[in-house]
Amino acid sequence: MSLIADLSPKAQEALFLQEAIRRRKTNRIDWYYPDEGPLRRELYPKSLEFFTAGTSKLERMAMAANRVGKTEGIGGYETACHLTGVYPKWWPGRVFKRPIKAWCAGDTSLTVRDILQKKLLGEWGSFGTGLIRAEHIVRYTPKRNVAEAVDQVVVRHVSGGLSYLTFKSYDQKRESFQGTEQDLIWLDEEPPQDIYSECLTRTMTVNGMIMCTFTPLRGIGDVIFAFMEKPLPDHKFLLGITWDDVPHLTERMKDEMWKSYTPAERDARSKGIPVIGSGRIFPVIMDEVLVDDFPVPRAWRKAFAFDVGWKKTAALWGAIDQESDTIYFYSEYYEGQKEPPLHASAVKARGVWIPGCIDPSANGRSQKDGEQLMTVYQGEGMNLVNANNAVDAGIHETWSRLSTGRIKVFRKACPNWQQEFPLYHRDEKGLIVKKRDHLMDCMRYFVLTGMQIAAYQPAQRSGLPSRRNWRTV
Repeated sequence: MSLIADLSPKAQEALFLQEAIRRRKTNRIDWYYPDEGPLRRELYPKSLEFFTAGTSKLERMAMAANRVGKTEGIGGYETACHLTGVYPKWWPGRVFKRPIKAWCAGDTSLTVRDILQKKLLGEWGSFGTGLIRAEHIVRYTPKRNVAEAVDQVVVRHVSGGLSYLTFKSYDQKRESFQGTEQDLIWLDEEPPQDIYSECLTRTMTVNGMIMCTFTPLRGIGDVIFAFMEKPLPDHKFLLGITWDDVPHLTERMKDEMWKSYTPAERDARSKGIPVIGSGRIFPVIMDEVLVDDFPVPRAWRKAFAFDVGWKKTAALWGAIDQESDTIYFYSEYYEGQKEPPLHASAVKARGVWIPGCIDPSANGRSQKDGEQLMTVYQGEGMNLVNANNAVDAGIHETWSRLSTGRIKVFRKACPNWQQEFPLYHRDEKGLIVKKRDHLMDCMRYFVLTGMQIAAYQPAQRSGLPSRRNWRTV
Protein backbone atom coordinates (compact mmCIF):
# COMPACT_ATOMS: atom_id res chain seq x y z
CA MET A 1 0.00 0.00 0.00
CA SER A 2 1.51 3.34 -1.04
CA LEU A 3 1.92 6.18 1.37
CA ILE A 4 0.09 9.40 0.66
CA ALA A 5 3.46 11.09 0.10
CA ASP A 6 4.16 8.70 -2.75
CA LEU A 7 1.04 9.81 -4.61
CA SER A 8 1.03 12.53 -7.21
CA PRO A 9 -0.18 15.98 -6.10
CA LYS A 10 -3.35 15.53 -8.12
CA ALA A 11 -4.03 12.13 -6.52
CA GLN A 12 -3.37 13.53 -3.06
CA GLU A 13 -5.81 16.38 -3.70
CA ALA A 14 -8.47 13.90 -4.80
CA LEU A 15 -7.89 11.77 -1.71
CA PHE A 16 -8.11 14.75 0.63
CA LEU A 17 -11.32 15.89 -1.07
CA GLN A 18 -12.79 12.41 -0.70
CA GLU A 19 -11.94 12.36 2.99
CA ALA A 20 -13.41 15.84 3.49
CA ILE A 21 -16.66 14.70 1.89
CA ARG A 22 -16.73 11.59 4.06
CA ARG A 23 -16.21 13.59 7.24
CA ARG A 24 -18.85 16.09 6.25
CA LYS A 25 -21.32 13.29 5.64
CA THR A 26 -20.55 11.56 8.94
CA ASN A 27 -20.57 14.72 11.05
CA ARG A 28 -23.80 16.30 9.87
CA ILE A 29 -24.64 17.58 13.33
CA ASP A 30 -21.62 19.89 13.16
CA TRP A 31 -23.24 21.82 10.33
CA TYR A 32 -25.53 23.47 12.84
CA TYR A 33 -24.88 26.48 15.08
CA PRO A 34 -21.11 26.98 14.61
CA ASP A 35 -19.23 29.87 16.22
CA GLU A 36 -18.66 31.57 12.88
CA GLY A 37 -20.02 31.65 9.36
CA PRO A 38 -23.37 32.44 7.71
CA LEU A 39 -25.19 29.79 9.82
CA ARG A 40 -23.64 30.76 13.17
CA ARG A 41 -25.92 30.21 16.13
CA GLU A 42 -26.34 33.89 17.04
CA LEU A 43 -28.42 34.19 13.87
CA TYR A 44 -30.86 31.56 15.15
CA PRO A 45 -32.18 32.97 18.44
CA LYS A 46 -35.49 31.11 18.08
CA SER A 47 -33.74 27.72 18.04
CA LEU A 48 -31.74 28.66 21.14
CA GLU A 49 -34.92 29.84 22.85
CA PHE A 50 -36.54 26.46 22.20
CA PHE A 51 -33.49 24.56 23.51
CA THR A 52 -33.28 26.77 26.61
CA ALA A 53 -36.93 26.19 27.48
CA GLY A 54 -36.14 22.49 27.89
CA THR A 55 -34.51 23.21 31.24
CA SER A 56 -37.88 23.99 32.83
CA LYS A 57 -40.68 23.15 30.37
CA LEU A 58 -41.86 19.56 30.07
CA GLU A 59 -44.06 20.25 27.03
CA ARG A 60 -42.70 22.37 24.17
CA MET A 61 -44.30 23.22 20.85
CA ALA A 62 -42.71 24.95 17.85
CA MET A 63 -45.39 26.06 15.36
CA ALA A 64 -43.12 27.02 12.52
CA ALA A 65 -43.14 28.08 8.91
CA ASN A 66 -41.84 25.79 6.18
CA ARG A 67 -38.10 25.67 5.45
CA VAL A 68 -37.00 27.23 8.75
CA GLY A 69 -35.22 24.11 10.05
CA LYS A 70 -37.78 22.99 12.61
CA THR A 71 -37.38 19.26 11.91
CA GLU A 72 -33.64 18.82 11.44
CA GLY A 73 -32.23 21.93 13.09
CA ILE A 74 -34.46 21.88 16.17
CA GLY A 75 -36.24 18.57 16.83
CA GLY A 76 -33.63 16.30 15.25
CA TYR A 77 -30.66 18.23 16.62
CA GLU A 78 -31.88 18.11 20.23
CA THR A 79 -32.92 14.46 19.96
CA ALA A 80 -29.45 13.48 18.72
CA CYS A 81 -27.78 15.36 21.57
CA HIS A 82 -29.87 13.62 24.22
CA LEU A 83 -29.45 10.15 22.73
CA THR A 84 -25.65 10.38 22.56
CA GLY A 85 -25.03 12.66 25.54
CA VAL A 86 -22.77 14.76 23.30
CA TYR A 87 -23.69 18.41 23.76
CA PRO A 88 -21.90 21.43 22.30
CA LYS A 89 -20.09 23.70 24.77
CA TRP A 90 -22.69 26.43 24.26
CA TRP A 91 -25.69 24.14 24.91
CA PRO A 92 -28.32 26.08 26.94
CA GLY A 93 -30.91 23.32 27.43
CA ARG A 94 -31.47 20.25 29.52
CA VAL A 95 -28.67 17.68 29.77
CA PHE A 96 -29.04 13.92 30.25
CA LYS A 97 -25.91 12.50 31.87
CA ARG A 98 -27.25 8.96 31.44
CA PRO A 99 -28.67 6.94 28.53
CA ILE A 100 -32.29 7.67 27.69
CA LYS A 101 -35.33 6.00 26.19
CA ALA A 102 -36.96 8.01 23.43
CA TRP A 103 -39.68 7.92 20.79
CA CYS A 104 -39.98 10.01 17.66
CA ALA A 105 -43.23 9.97 15.72
CA GLY A 106 -44.99 11.43 12.70
CA ASP A 107 -48.10 10.89 10.61
CA THR A 108 -47.39 7.55 8.91
CA SER A 109 -44.69 4.88 8.84
CA LEU A 110 -43.64 6.10 5.40
CA THR A 111 -43.29 9.76 6.38
CA VAL A 112 -41.40 8.74 9.52
CA ARG A 113 -39.03 6.65 7.39
CA ASP A 114 -38.55 9.33 4.74
CA ILE A 115 -38.19 12.28 7.11
CA LEU A 116 -37.35 11.49 10.73
CA GLN A 117 -35.34 8.32 10.15
CA LYS A 118 -33.39 9.98 7.33
CA LYS A 119 -32.66 13.10 9.40
CA LEU A 120 -31.37 11.13 12.38
CA LEU A 121 -29.67 8.14 10.75
CA GLY A 122 -29.12 9.01 7.10
CA GLU A 123 -30.00 7.08 3.96
CA TRP A 124 -30.70 3.36 4.21
CA GLY A 125 -27.37 1.59 3.78
CA SER A 126 -25.46 4.70 4.85
CA PHE A 127 -26.49 5.04 8.49
CA GLY A 128 -24.22 7.46 10.29
CA THR A 129 -24.66 10.20 7.69
CA GLY A 130 -27.53 11.74 9.61
CA LEU A 131 -27.43 13.74 12.84
CA ILE A 132 -26.32 10.71 14.88
CA ARG A 133 -22.70 9.91 14.13
CA ALA A 134 -21.80 6.43 12.89
CA GLU A 135 -19.66 5.63 15.94
CA HIS A 136 -22.72 6.04 18.17
CA ILE A 137 -24.99 3.68 16.23
CA VAL A 138 -24.69 0.22 17.83
CA ARG A 139 -27.44 -1.69 16.02
CA TYR A 140 -30.96 -1.33 14.67
CA THR A 141 -34.08 -3.43 14.18
CA PRO A 142 -35.90 -3.24 10.83
CA LYS A 143 -39.62 -2.49 10.87
CA ARG A 144 -41.91 -5.21 9.60
CA ASN A 145 -43.91 -4.63 6.44
CA VAL A 146 -42.22 -1.30 5.66
CA ALA A 147 -39.24 -1.52 3.33
CA GLU A 148 -36.02 0.15 4.52
CA ALA A 149 -37.67 1.37 7.70
CA VAL A 150 -36.24 1.11 11.22
CA ASP A 151 -38.31 0.11 14.23
CA GLN A 152 -35.70 0.74 16.92
CA VAL A 153 -32.08 1.91 16.98
CA VAL A 154 -29.63 1.46 19.84
CA VAL A 155 -27.33 4.45 20.39
CA ARG A 156 -24.14 4.54 22.44
CA HIS A 157 -24.24 7.24 25.13
CA VAL A 158 -20.99 8.94 26.21
CA SER A 159 -21.54 7.63 29.73
CA GLY A 160 -20.92 4.13 28.42
CA GLY A 161 -24.53 2.97 28.45
CA LEU A 162 -27.03 2.53 25.64
CA SER A 163 -29.91 4.78 24.62
CA TYR A 164 -32.94 3.37 22.79
CA LEU A 165 -34.88 5.24 20.12
CA THR A 166 -38.14 3.83 18.73
CA PHE A 167 -39.79 5.20 15.58
CA LYS A 168 -43.59 5.40 15.77
CA SER A 169 -46.45 6.81 13.70
CA TYR A 170 -49.92 8.13 14.45
CA ASP A 171 -51.53 5.67 12.06
CA GLN A 172 -50.56 2.93 14.54
CA LYS A 173 -53.30 4.37 16.78
CA ARG A 174 -53.29 5.18 20.48
CA GLU A 175 -52.76 1.62 21.70
CA SER A 176 -49.27 1.47 20.18
CA PHE A 177 -48.27 4.45 22.34
CA GLN A 178 -49.08 2.62 25.56
CA GLY A 179 -46.36 0.85 27.50
CA THR A 180 -43.00 1.90 28.84
CA GLU A 181 -41.77 5.13 30.37
CA GLN A 182 -39.94 7.52 28.04
CA ASP A 183 -37.46 10.29 28.80
CA LEU A 184 -38.04 12.08 25.49
CA ILE A 185 -40.82 12.03 22.91
CA TRP A 186 -40.44 14.03 19.71
CA LEU A 187 -43.65 14.55 17.68
CA ASP A 188 -42.92 16.03 14.26
CA GLU A 189 -46.55 16.68 13.32
CA GLU A 190 -49.48 17.68 15.51
CA PRO A 191 -50.74 14.39 16.99
CA PRO A 192 -54.32 13.39 17.76
CA GLN A 193 -55.35 14.30 21.30
CA ASP A 194 -55.56 10.69 22.49
CA ILE A 195 -52.02 9.94 21.34
CA TYR A 196 -50.69 13.13 22.93
CA SER A 197 -52.36 12.14 26.20
CA GLU A 198 -50.66 8.74 26.06
CA CYS A 199 -47.32 10.43 25.46
CA LEU A 200 -47.87 12.61 28.51
CA THR A 201 -48.50 9.50 30.56
CA ARG A 202 -45.29 7.87 29.27
CA THR A 203 -43.15 10.86 30.34
CA MET A 204 -44.95 11.81 33.54
CA THR A 205 -43.30 9.47 36.06
CA VAL A 206 -39.73 10.04 34.86
CA ASN A 207 -39.88 13.83 34.47
CA GLY A 208 -39.59 13.33 30.72
CA MET A 209 -40.07 15.84 27.92
CA ILE A 210 -42.33 16.17 24.89
CA MET A 211 -41.30 18.21 21.83
CA CYS A 212 -43.74 19.09 19.02
CA THR A 213 -42.40 20.59 15.77
CA PHE A 214 -44.68 21.21 12.80
CA THR A 215 -46.21 23.61 10.31
CA PRO A 216 -49.91 23.97 11.26
CA LEU A 217 -51.56 23.18 7.92
CA ARG A 218 -54.49 21.25 9.43
CA GLY A 219 -56.10 24.04 11.37
CA ILE A 220 -56.58 24.23 15.11
CA GLY A 221 -56.63 20.81 16.74
CA ASP A 222 -57.15 20.06 20.40
CA VAL A 223 -53.41 19.84 21.08
CA ILE A 224 -52.77 23.28 19.56
CA PHE A 225 -55.69 24.76 21.49
CA ALA A 226 -54.16 23.54 24.74
CA PHE A 227 -51.01 25.54 23.95
CA MET A 228 -52.96 28.71 23.11
CA GLU A 229 -54.50 29.24 26.53
CA LYS A 230 -53.46 32.47 28.19
CA PRO A 231 -51.59 32.35 30.43
CA LEU A 232 -49.87 29.08 29.59
CA PRO A 233 -49.18 26.70 32.50
CA ASP A 234 -45.62 26.89 33.76
CA HIS A 235 -44.69 23.49 32.31
CA LYS A 236 -45.68 24.40 28.72
CA PHE A 237 -43.84 26.44 26.10
CA LEU A 238 -45.05 27.69 22.71
CA LEU A 239 -42.74 29.14 20.07
CA GLY A 240 -43.61 30.60 16.69
CA ILE A 241 -41.00 30.75 13.91
CA THR A 242 -41.47 32.69 10.67
CA TRP A 243 -39.45 33.02 7.47
CA ASP A 244 -38.07 36.30 8.80
CA ASP A 245 -36.57 34.54 11.85
CA VAL A 246 -33.95 32.59 9.88
CA PRO A 247 -31.07 33.94 7.77
CA HIS A 248 -30.77 31.11 5.24
CA LEU A 249 -33.93 32.11 3.36
CA THR A 250 -33.23 34.94 0.92
CA GLU A 251 -35.85 37.46 -0.11
CA ARG A 252 -35.96 35.86 -3.55
CA MET A 253 -36.57 32.41 -2.04
CA LYS A 254 -39.33 33.74 0.18
CA ASP A 255 -40.96 35.55 -2.71
CA GLU A 256 -40.91 32.45 -4.91
CA MET A 257 -42.36 30.25 -2.17
CA TRP A 258 -45.04 32.83 -1.35
CA LYS A 259 -46.22 32.88 -4.96
CA SER A 260 -46.34 29.08 -5.10
CA TYR A 261 -48.73 28.73 -2.15
CA THR A 262 -52.47 29.32 -2.17
CA PRO A 263 -53.76 32.32 -0.19
CA ALA A 264 -55.28 29.95 2.38
CA GLU A 265 -51.87 28.36 3.04
CA ARG A 266 -49.65 31.41 3.15
CA ASP A 267 -49.97 32.34 6.83
CA ALA A 268 -49.24 28.77 7.92
CA ARG A 269 -46.35 28.21 5.52
CA SER A 270 -44.65 31.60 6.00
CA LYS A 271 -45.49 32.45 9.62
CA GLY A 272 -46.52 29.22 11.34
CA ILE A 273 -50.05 30.55 11.88
CA PRO A 274 -52.61 27.72 11.74
CA VAL A 275 -54.78 27.32 8.65
CA ILE A 276 -58.35 28.08 9.68
CA GLY A 277 -60.65 25.35 8.36
CA SER A 278 -62.80 26.44 5.43
CA GLY A 279 -62.33 30.10 6.16
CA ARG A 280 -62.22 32.74 8.83
CA ILE A 281 -65.54 34.31 9.67
CA PHE A 282 -63.99 37.77 9.88
CA PRO A 283 -61.18 37.89 7.27
CA VAL A 284 -59.85 41.20 8.51
CA ILE A 285 -56.23 42.04 9.32
CA MET A 286 -56.22 42.23 13.11
CA ASP A 287 -53.65 45.03 13.27
CA GLU A 288 -56.14 47.25 11.44
CA VAL A 289 -58.68 46.68 14.23
CA LEU A 290 -56.37 47.16 17.21
CA VAL A 291 -55.67 50.59 18.69
CA ASP A 292 -53.46 51.74 21.54
CA ASP A 293 -55.36 52.01 24.82
CA PHE A 294 -56.57 55.47 25.81
CA PRO A 295 -58.87 56.97 28.50
CA VAL A 296 -62.45 56.44 27.32
CA PRO A 297 -64.31 59.78 27.19
CA ARG A 298 -67.13 60.13 29.72
CA ALA A 299 -69.37 61.37 26.92
CA TRP A 300 -69.39 57.96 25.25
CA ARG A 301 -72.15 55.48 26.11
CA LYS A 302 -71.03 52.16 27.55
CA ALA A 303 -72.36 48.62 27.88
CA PHE A 304 -71.00 45.09 28.17
CA ALA A 305 -71.86 41.66 26.77
CA PHE A 306 -71.76 38.51 28.89
CA ASP A 307 -71.17 34.88 27.82
CA VAL A 308 -71.63 32.37 30.64
CA GLY A 309 -70.21 28.86 31.00
CA TRP A 310 -68.51 26.70 33.60
CA LYS A 311 -65.33 26.14 31.60
CA LYS A 312 -65.13 29.78 30.61
CA THR A 313 -67.14 32.88 31.43
CA ALA A 314 -66.36 35.98 29.41
CA ALA A 315 -67.42 39.60 29.23
CA LEU A 316 -66.55 42.38 26.79
CA TRP A 317 -67.02 46.09 27.50
CA GLY A 318 -67.64 48.53 24.69
CA ALA A 319 -67.92 52.32 24.42
CA ILE A 320 -69.63 54.06 21.50
CA ASP A 321 -68.23 57.09 19.73
CA GLN A 322 -71.48 58.41 18.29
CA GLU A 323 -69.82 60.97 16.02
CA SER A 324 -68.06 58.26 14.01
CA ASP A 325 -70.53 55.46 14.86
CA THR A 326 -67.59 53.39 16.11
CA ILE A 327 -67.53 50.80 18.89
CA TYR A 328 -64.36 50.71 21.01
CA PHE A 329 -63.97 47.49 23.00
CA TYR A 330 -61.87 48.67 25.90
CA SER A 331 -61.93 45.87 28.50
CA GLU A 332 -62.53 42.14 28.83
CA TYR A 333 -63.09 39.47 31.49
CA TYR A 334 -62.03 35.88 30.87
CA GLU A 335 -62.17 33.32 33.67
CA GLY A 336 -63.34 29.74 34.13
CA GLN A 337 -64.56 27.33 36.81
CA LYS A 338 -65.79 29.90 39.31
CA GLU A 339 -69.14 30.41 40.94
CA PRO A 340 -71.48 33.25 39.78
CA PRO A 341 -70.79 35.55 42.77
CA LEU A 342 -67.09 35.68 41.86
CA HIS A 343 -67.81 36.43 38.21
CA ALA A 344 -70.40 39.05 39.20
CA SER A 345 -67.99 40.78 41.57
CA ALA A 346 -65.32 41.08 38.86
CA VAL A 347 -67.80 42.41 36.31
CA LYS A 348 -69.32 44.97 38.67
CA ALA A 349 -65.84 46.24 39.57
CA ARG A 350 -65.64 47.82 36.11
CA GLY A 351 -68.74 49.91 36.81
CA VAL A 352 -71.91 48.65 38.47
CA TRP A 353 -73.92 51.23 36.52
CA ILE A 354 -72.90 49.80 33.14
CA PRO A 355 -75.78 47.78 31.58
CA GLY A 356 -75.09 44.37 30.13
CA CYS A 357 -76.64 41.77 27.85
CA ILE A 358 -76.37 38.02 28.35
CA ASP A 359 -76.86 35.07 26.04
CA PRO A 360 -80.49 34.02 26.69
CA SER A 361 -79.60 30.34 26.28
CA ALA A 362 -76.69 30.66 28.75
CA ASN A 363 -73.99 29.12 26.58
CA GLY A 364 -75.94 26.18 25.21
CA ARG A 365 -78.35 25.52 28.04
CA SER A 366 -82.10 25.54 27.56
CA GLN A 367 -83.97 28.85 27.39
CA LYS A 368 -85.47 28.15 30.80
CA ASP A 369 -82.09 27.40 32.38
CA GLY A 370 -80.68 30.50 30.74
CA GLU A 371 -83.39 32.67 32.26
CA GLN A 372 -82.76 31.13 35.67
CA LEU A 373 -79.03 31.81 35.39
CA MET A 374 -79.70 35.42 34.41
CA THR A 375 -81.87 35.72 37.50
CA VAL A 376 -78.94 34.49 39.59
CA TYR A 377 -76.65 37.18 38.20
CA GLN A 378 -79.32 39.84 38.53
CA GLY A 379 -79.57 38.80 42.16
CA GLU A 380 -75.87 39.56 42.47
CA GLY A 381 -76.61 43.16 41.48
CA MET A 382 -75.77 42.96 37.78
CA ASN A 383 -77.78 45.10 35.36
CA LEU A 384 -78.65 42.52 32.66
CA VAL A 385 -81.06 41.98 29.78
CA ASN A 386 -81.34 39.14 27.26
CA ALA A 387 -79.10 39.54 24.24
CA ASN A 388 -80.30 39.10 20.70
CA ASN A 389 -78.60 35.82 19.75
CA ALA A 390 -79.46 35.80 16.06
CA VAL A 391 -76.13 34.32 14.95
CA ASP A 392 -76.20 35.08 11.22
CA ALA A 393 -77.53 38.59 11.73
CA GLY A 394 -74.96 39.25 14.43
CA ILE A 395 -72.10 38.02 12.27
CA HIS A 396 -73.30 40.05 9.29
CA GLU A 397 -73.59 43.28 11.26
CA THR A 398 -70.29 42.69 13.05
CA TRP A 399 -68.55 41.98 9.73
CA SER A 400 -70.05 45.14 8.26
CA ARG A 401 -68.58 47.20 11.08
CA LEU A 402 -65.19 45.48 11.04
CA SER A 403 -64.80 45.87 7.28
CA THR A 404 -65.60 49.59 7.46
CA GLY A 405 -63.39 50.34 10.46
CA ARG A 406 -66.29 50.89 12.89
CA ILE A 407 -65.06 48.39 15.48
CA LYS A 408 -61.81 49.02 17.31
CA VAL A 409 -60.21 47.00 20.13
CA PHE A 410 -57.76 48.11 22.81
CA ARG A 411 -54.44 46.40 22.25
CA LYS A 412 -53.30 45.92 25.86
CA ALA A 413 -56.64 45.56 27.60
CA CYS A 414 -58.03 42.78 25.38
CA PRO A 415 -55.40 40.03 24.91
CA ASN A 416 -57.89 37.13 24.89
CA TRP A 417 -59.98 38.82 22.20
CA GLN A 418 -56.81 38.90 20.11
CA GLN A 419 -56.32 35.16 20.69
CA GLU A 420 -59.86 34.29 19.60
CA PHE A 421 -60.28 36.64 16.65
CA PRO A 422 -58.02 34.91 14.07
CA LEU A 423 -59.30 31.46 15.12
CA TYR A 424 -63.01 32.17 14.70
CA HIS A 425 -63.92 30.07 11.67
CA ARG A 426 -66.32 27.66 10.00
CA ASP A 427 -65.64 23.98 9.36
CA GLU A 428 -65.88 22.19 6.03
CA LYS A 429 -69.67 22.02 6.38
CA GLY A 430 -69.97 25.74 6.92
CA LEU A 431 -70.73 25.44 10.63
CA ILE A 432 -69.13 27.73 13.20
CA VAL A 433 -66.48 25.88 15.20
CA LYS A 434 -67.55 26.30 18.81
CA LYS A 435 -64.16 26.41 20.43
CA ARG A 436 -62.56 29.40 22.11
CA ASP A 437 -65.20 31.77 20.79
CA HIS A 438 -66.57 33.32 23.99
CA LEU A 439 -65.46 36.87 23.28
CA MET A 440 -66.51 36.53 19.65
CA ASP A 441 -70.01 35.71 20.91
CA CYS A 442 -69.82 38.71 23.23
CA MET A 443 -68.91 40.92 20.30
CA ARG A 444 -72.02 39.76 18.43
CA TYR A 445 -74.23 40.33 21.46
CA PHE A 446 -72.86 43.85 21.86
CA VAL A 447 -73.41 44.78 18.22
CA LEU A 448 -77.05 43.63 18.20
CA THR A 449 -78.06 44.47 21.78
CA GLY A 450 -75.31 46.31 23.65
CA MET A 451 -75.52 49.32 21.37
CA GLN A 452 -79.23 49.67 22.17
CA ILE A 453 -78.84 49.51 25.96
CA ALA A 454 -75.57 51.44 26.27
CA ALA A 455 -75.79 54.21 28.87
CA TYR A 456 -73.97 57.38 29.83
CA GLN A 457 -71.91 57.38 32.99
CA PRO A 458 -73.86 59.10 35.79
CA ALA A 459 -72.56 62.48 36.89
CA GLN A 460 -70.22 62.27 39.85
CA ARG A 461 -71.36 63.80 43.10
CA SER A 462 -69.20 66.46 44.67
CA GLY A 463 -69.41 64.91 48.11
CA LEU A 464 -70.87 68.13 49.55
CA PRO A 465 -74.29 68.22 51.26
CA SER A 466 -77.15 69.74 49.32
CA ARG A 467 -77.58 73.54 49.53
CA ARG A 468 -80.66 73.31 51.72
CA ASN A 469 -78.61 71.64 54.46
CA TRP A 470 -75.84 74.22 54.53
CA ARG A 471 -75.58 76.22 57.72
CA THR A 472 -75.29 79.96 57.39
CA VAL A 473 -72.48 81.58 59.25
